[in-house]
Amino acid sequence: MRRLLAALLVLGTAVSGCTFPVAGAGPAQSSPSSTSYSGSARLILAELGRVRVVATRPEVPGYQRDQFGQTWTDDHDGRGGHNGCDTRNDVLAEQLAAVRYRSKSRCVVVAGTLATDPYTGRHIEFRKAAAAKVQIDHVYPLARAWDMGAAGWPKQRRVDFANDETANLLAVDGPANASKGDDGPGEWLPINRGYRCTYVLRYLQVARKYALPITTADRDTARAITRSCP
Repeated sequence: MRRLLAALLVLGTAVSGCTFPVAGAGPAQSSPSSTSYSGSARLILAELGRVRVVATRPEVPGYQRDQFGQTWTDDHDGRGGHNGCDTRNDVLAEQLAAVRYRSKSRCVVVAGTLATDPYTGRHIEFRKAAAAKVQIDHVYPLARAWDMGAAGWPKQRRVDFANDETANLLAVDGPANASKGDDGPGEWLPINRGYRCTYVLRYLQVARKYALPITTADRDTARAITRSCP
């Protein structure tokens, strides 16, 4: 019911400060004309042609976070893997500005600046003492991936997916990440409208990379949002 209500929200709902829509308002379900596609819109439409679409997200029992390995383990085969630093600190070090490390550590980020949070557009000062202000989001969420096929993957593939710094991980505002939960674009979009096309594109790219399907709601949102891509 929550997803159904969220899908019916109007894209133009005004949002300010730290108030987030229940699941991110979706755009009006209209199709762009063939002459209005921007570069990012063309990329979104191209990705839509490469991913599998299912009617709804199934419910597959058994999901636990540790099914995707120890949280932020360094034991993965992607960028940053086996470098002696955990994935969370790798992402903070790469995506924050003015990064400061713990004394005598080359890994532990204790301060930095998220100049423009992708999901809210806000400027956020990160301090380890209040670490939850900046969280690391899985663009294609782990619980969603479990239901969409990852339950049948080998364990190491799930570990690599959960720690894919290149494709699937973003340092973002903590409350925004909490509002997203394990939703996809069909239920949630960033309140930062300037990032919505990029977010949808990244979601589709991760889906294609890992052969994960998207829902019809995801597809419809992706098609509709192309009208607003810069």
